[in-house]
Amino acid sequence: MIECIVQHAADAKEAEKLGVTRLELVSAIELGGLTPSYGTVHHVMNSVEIPVQVMIRPHPYGFMYRAEDKLAMKKDISLLYEMGYKRIVIGALTEHKTIDTVFLDDLCSQFPDLDVTFHRAFDDTRNQIEAYRTLVPYRKNIKRILTSGGAADCTGGKDMLHELVQLQNALQGPNILPGSGLGAENIAFLHEVIQAKEYHFGSGVRYNQSFEEGMDQGKIARIRKALSK
Repeated sequence: MIECIVQHAADAKEAEKLGVTRLELVSAIELGGLTPSYGTVHHVMNSVEIPVQVMIRPHPYGFMYRAEDKLAMKKDISLLYEMGYKRIVIGALTEHKTIDTVFLDDLCSQFPDLDVTFHRAFDDTRNQIEAYRTLVPYRKNIKRILTSGGAADCTGGKDMLHELVQLQNALQGPNILPGSGLGAENIAFLHEVIQAKEYHFGSGVRYNQSFEEGMDQGKIARIRKALSK
C-alpha cells in the first residue's frame, strides 16, 4: 500500500494514474498539513476512485487541543459525514504527552463508523510503545498510525518502527504507517528493516522534492517495484 499526500484534485488524479493506492488530503502542507476546504474535498473525492483520508487539524500549534478546537474538529467531521465521507486523519494528546483517550472516546461514540489514520501526534508522545498499546482498543476505528518512530524521519526511527510493526502483529492492532523522509532512494532498505504493510510519502515522490512540483513517475515506479518484492 502506497499513500501519498495531495492538496488538490490535479495531484490526486495524477497520483492515482501512477499507481498510488491511497491519498492523504491536506491543505497548508508547509505547516504540516491542515484541514482542507470542503470544495477541495468534494472535488478530489469526485476525481478519483482510490481511498482518500482527509486531514482534520484546525491549526499548527501543537496537538493538545482546547475545548473550542475539539468542537471545531467534530463539526468538520460532521460536515464530511453530510458529504458522505468518513475517512479522516486526526490526532490529539494530553498535556502529559499521552494519547487523548477522552477525545477519542467522544469521536468514536459520535461517529462510530469512522476510518481513522492517527497522525504524527503519535511521534510527540512520551513513549511510542505505550501510545501504541493505548490505541489498540480503538482498532475498530483507528486503522493505521502515521509515524516516523518518534524520530525526525523514518531512517532515524527505523528500529522503533520495526519494533512497532512487531507489536502490531502480536496484538493485531492498527497498522503502522511509516512516513517522513521516505523516497525511491531509501524505501527498499527501510522496508527490509521495518517490514510494514503500507508506507506514506510526501515530497519524496515529487520532482525536486517539492510540493510545488508534480508527481515523479519514475520515483513512484521505483517505489512500487521495491515494495512488490
